[in-house]
Amino acid sequence: MWKVKLLLRRLAAIVYDAFLLAAVLFLATAVALPLNGGRAFEPGHWRYLGYLGVVAFLFSGWFWTHGGQTLGMKVWGLRLEPTDGTPVTWSRAALRFGSAFLSIACLGFGYWWILLDPQGKAWHDRLSGTRVRLDIPPPRPGRGRIAGSAMD
Repeated sequence: MWKVKLLLRRLAAIVYDAFLLAAVLFLATAVALPLNGGRAFEPGHWRYLGYLGVVAFLFSGWFWTHGGQTLGMKVWGLRLEPTDGTPVTWSRAALRFGSAFLSIACLGFGYWWILLDPQGKAWHDRLSGTRVRLDIPPPRPGRGRIAGSAMD
């Protein structure tokens, strides 16, 4: 059952981050438009798509290398960490980012693999030597209770 909860949290974090990333990509496009004479980019413009890919990697990679959590992961109580206990490096983030496309490209089976894997890892977790774990802080004393209530 814990694997189902982990998968659902990870998918929720992906959706959350997708909205944030969309906003970042809109801003990145606004920055790049003057370089294209102010005209819209043609569909399949490989330089533009590469540029957006780099921006998307920098978005995810920066969060992973600075605390192991994107904003979506933070909201859903998840943290990325290497299995060897070292901090997440840019090279490991690049490997994870690239291999996540493999997990998605196979009809998302790389994510569904979480349910079959003994450690609850997706394909890109295995390929990059990382894991995503629950990171829910314990409640602070005095929080969540009303003073003088029947629960005191």
